[in-house]
Parts: sequence; C-alpha cells; structure tokens
Amino acid sequence: MQSPLTHQIDALLDRVEKPARYTGAEMNALVKPYEPGMLRFAFAFPDVYEVGMSHLGAKILYHIINQHPHALCERVFAPWVDMMDLMRENNVPLFSLETHTPIREFDIVGFTLQYEMTYTNILEMLSLAGIPQRNEQRGQHDPIVIAGGPCAFNPEPLHACVDAFVIGDGEECVLEVIDTVRAARQANTTRADCLRELSKISGVYVPAFPAPVQKCVINDLDAAAFPEAFVVPYTGIVHDRIMLEVLRGCTRGCRFCQAGMLYRPVRERSLRTLLDQADKLVDATGYDEISLSSLSTGDYSCLPQLTRELMARFEARRVSISLPSLRLDSVLKESLQETQRVRKTSLTFAPEAGTQRLRDVINKGVTEEQLLQNVRDAFGNGWSAVKLYFMIGLPTETDEDVVGIADLAAKVIEAYFEVPKAQRAKGLRVTCGVAVFVPKPFTPFQWAAQDTVPRIMHKVQLLRESLRKVKGVTLNWHAPELSFLEACFARGDRQLYAVLERAWELGCRYDGWSDHFQYERWMQAFADCGLDPADYANRERSQDEPLPWAFIDAGVTQDYLWREYERSLCAESTPDCRQGCQGCGLQRTAFQGVCRP
Repeated sequence: MQSPLTHQIDALLDRVEKPARYTGAEMNALVKPYEPGMLRFAFAFPDVYEVGMSHLGAKILYHIINQHPHALCERVFAPWVDMMDLMRENNVPLFSLETHTPIREFDIVGFTLQYEMTYTNILEMLSLAGIPQRNEQRGQHDPIVIAGGPCAFNPEPLHACVDAFVIGDGEECVLEVIDTVRAARQANTTRADCLRELSKISGVYVPAFPAPVQKCVINDLDAAAFPEAFVVPYTGIVHDRIMLEVLRGCTRGCRFCQAGMLYRPVRERSLRTLLDQADKLVDATGYDEISLSSLSTGDYSCLPQLTRELMARFEARRVSISLPSLRLDSVLKESLQETQRVRKTSLTFAPEAGTQRLRDVINKGVTEEQLLQNVRDAFGNGWSAVKLYFMIGLPTETDEDVVGIADLAAKVIEAYFEVPKAQRAKGLRVTCGVAVFVPKPFTPFQWAAQDTVPRIMHKVQLLRESLRKVKGVTLNWHAPELSFLEACFARGDRQLYAVLERAWELGCRYDGWSDHFQYERWMQAFADCGLDPADYANRERSQDEPLPWAFIDAGVTQDYLWREYERSLCAESTPDCRQGCQGCGLQRTAFQGVCRP
C-alpha cells in the first residue's frame, strides 16, 4: 500500500542532487508488512545515504530486527541539505525509505553514533520528524529514542536527547530492548515506566535512571546473526562492496585506539562460516569485490587459507578480494599474492607516527623495516599504489617526529625502486593521510591534552615543507578545528548538550563535511553557553579527576589505562596480549570466557 507521503516526496526528487537517496525499493530491501501488535523500529543513520549504506553494523541490525517475528525495521538517513530545505518548505516530515512512513509513527528510533560530529544531524532529523529533541518533552506516544555505537561509550553530551543508550555489541541487546518496549506499548504503561524497565537490561544506560552499566558482548561470532543478503543501492556509496567481518576486537593495545580497547576481547569467525557467508552474499548481491573487515585483518589466524579459498571460488567470476586495515608486522605476503589475481586495489598501511620513539609512545609495536619490507613485497607483486596513514599532535610529539613522516614516505619511494624493474608495476602513487590526534574515552590517552589549533597548523606546515623535497607523494590532512570540536564532545560532560543545541539553532549541520562546517558558529555556541572548549580538548586531566564516562564498565579498567598512560610518557612499549596477559581487566568480567588472546 502506497504511503500518503509518496506523492509529496516524488514531487521533490527532480529538485535534489541524488534522488536515489530517498526512493528506497533497492535490491534486497525488506518491506515487512505491518500487523497489529508489531513493534516498528526506525534505524537512523545521522549522515548522508552513501555513508550510512556503507556501514556494516547497520546491515547486521537491519537483518536481526527484521528476523524478529513481532518487529519490523526500516531505514532512515539524514537527508542532504538540499532535501532538508525542501522538506521544510513543503511540510514533508522525515520518512522511512522502505514505506515512506513518517518517523514519528515508529515505536523506536535508533541512532548509530559512529562520529561525534554527526550530533547536530541527530537534532536536525528529530526536528524534521516532529519529535521533541529533548527527552523530557516527549509524550506517551512519541517514539523511544535509543542510540548505540562507539560514541555511546560517552553518552553524557547527548543525555538530554537520547532516552536510552545500548553500550557495546548490539546484536543481542537490541532484541531485549525491542521486547521491553513492545510489552510496554501493549500494556499501555507510562513512558517513565518503560524507561525504567529498559534501565534494567544489561548493557543499557538510561539517563533518567542513571546506574553503572557493563557493556554487551557477543561471545561467539559464528553463532551471531549475519545477513545472507545486503541491500544493493541504485547509486554509488562509499564502500560499494561485500564486507565480511573476519574478527572483532584487537590484542595489540595501541594507546590512541578507542576501538581496540572497546571491542575487546578478540573473537574470530571460522573459515567455514566466512566462506558460507561469502557464497550467499555474492549470489545475492552481484558485487564484484569482497572486503575482509576488522580492526586488523592481518591478524586473522586463517587469513592465508581464507584468501586462497575465496580466490579459488570466485576468481572465475572476477570477484576481487581486498585487505584493509593491514598491520605492518602481519604475515601478509602469501595473502597479497592471492588477492592480486583478479585486480589490484591500493594497499593501506598505518605507521601512525614518523619515528620509532613516537611509535613506542603510542605502542604501535612496529618498526620502520617492517613497513619497508611490506611495501617491497607489495611492489614486487605488482602493486604501485600505497596509502600511508599517520597522526599528528600525538602526546610527546616533537617537530622531529613530524619531519619523520616525510622521511618515511621518502623511504617507501626508495623501496619501490629497489624492486627489480621487471617485477614492479608502472605509475607509483604514494599518498600520506594525516589525521589530528583526538583523545578518546577508554584509551590510555583519555587524560592527555590535544594540541591547540595553532600548534597543529604549525606541524602541518612543517610537514608540507618537508614533503616538498619528496617527489611523488600526495598529502591529505584533516582540518584541526574539526578535530578540536571532536575532542570536546569525545571527552564532554552533560553541559555540552546545551552547546550542541545552541549550535544547531545557529544553523550547524553536517559538521563532519568540510564544506558545511561552521567553526565560528560553534565558537559562538560555546560562548553563549558560558563554556570554554579548550577546557575539554586542550587540558591534561589528572588521575583523580572524575571522568564523565567512568560509570561504564567497558572491560578494560581505569588502573590499566593509567598504567599504560604512564608507560607512554616514558616511551615504554607493552607486548601484544597474545604474548601473555597484560592485565587490562577483562579476566575479572563476566565475559572472561571469550578472552582468548
């Protein structure tokens, strides 16, 4: 049955940049018939369609919820600015893709929090939907607004907006949330009573009923639900391919990496499970590329066998295999040789820092020679495009460390010419991507100060000057003002919601997009609220200072993180926990049984 909104939406599509963002009806999209008593869940991604459709977690939850016999899930993304403005002008409320149903008619609206600079888009989407932005203003028939994802590990900046946060792996927890809200709807209990029941679920934090919470963990990835088909868009998206999650978690202990701490312990999918998933997804989607997804794909224990078998199955169908997130010290040569049989994509390595001293500070655990040997192997197997990821502004960083990035890039180019000419491909391309360090909760650097914007600009200029001496390197770098605000919200407290609300009132939206980021308006929002952003981002914190997120048990203990912070200041590295337990705290928790480094 066609929604009454469909005609209104169709009338706008010839006036927007990419109409396919709003039409729905893609291949493998699920339109589940609504029956009385069913719970309707709107999965909301607070960014543009192309970004949200590339997110594996969204695909997994979409599948899980639609498998529930008494629930349905439909998708909604932040409309691009042209569509936002037209919707307001024509009184078209925010709608779901599957059935063009107004989002305010759903029982639950669930946002994924992947990046702090999407927070204004959450307020924009709620406003477009006609849902009160503050949770205290919502009535009995308004949707329950929930949120999950990595940024939910510091929920306080959104405490006045989100009704309930899911902390950790959402696969199992979300079903309990659905059953709880559905039961409350059927019993016509008050909104407050429904939220009180949600607060009793393990892994759920409800700001109205604050209490300590332990993160959710999926113990067995083989048993975890995974889609047999992905929705295939009609328009290009950021990651337009099959994604296979080979493992979750990381044992390395990089001190800047929030994901490496949050998603412990390490859990692998079996070779059999991954091959079965690949068979079904290739048949169901027609994609010609499979990306092996994880925090560190090179650490997957069956990687050579997996790449060999995938190529044996799919080479004749011209399906390629890509290996993102490569560790420099992983055993990769055989896997690289296998994956290049169909087509070569660019390889990405992440040295993170330009000198060994600074790599020891951040506990990267790799050497320059390991990087150079990896790129020699890649060049010798016909690759000619390499991306190198670094950070600037890391704790204890000096100008010498910044210049070291250019020196390392120059050595990568030298490594290309060390390979016999007959073995190497033409057209060498080396790209250096440089991000600004952002201190994140539940990392050893959560106490560290971020470099000021002027200091970062000095380092960027120094790096640009150093790279002028190195021919053949392209430099990409992030705006430090954006990273400054990201740090504010990453380490923020409840006071920051007022700043967020004020920034949205001043017109801030799509802050993560450089052409829409309005730094001056953000600074005005902080001033209007009487808060100093430097106090959140640029100030080192002491061990005894209360942290806004300390009530969450993420598995790793604060004592362990502080010990790692102290070691970093002495440039002391800590071994990978596969070489022996480092006492991060997982063994004291309820999920110690899956801690198998």
